Amino acid sequence: MKFRNIGYWVATGLVALGFAFGGIMDVMRSPEVVAGMAHLGYPAYFATLLGIWKILGAIAILAPGFPRVKEWAYAGMFFDLTGAAVSHAVSGDPAANVFTP
Repeated sequence: MKFRNIGYWVATGLVALGFAFGGIMDVMRSPEVVAGMAHLGYPAYFATLLGIWKILGAIAILAPGFPRVKEWAYAGMFFDLTGAAVSHAVSGDPAANVFTP
């Protein structure tokens, strides 16, 4: 049981770290994020909106309790990643960019 618990928290921590870091970069509107959003056809302010939700999602999956909030956070992460994949595919990006999210 302990190994399973450790595995859960390691995986959850890595997902939260990835989303928190990505959210921070989105909120800061780094040049790479702005260029990526422009390439996909989204306005720059969309990065700020996504960034805030990514940070809140990372916090939600790490917070103890609140199973319904965690469920919605994971759903939002799924929507974010599938939306990114579809956006890259529609923009004509190579398969590596489509499958990376």
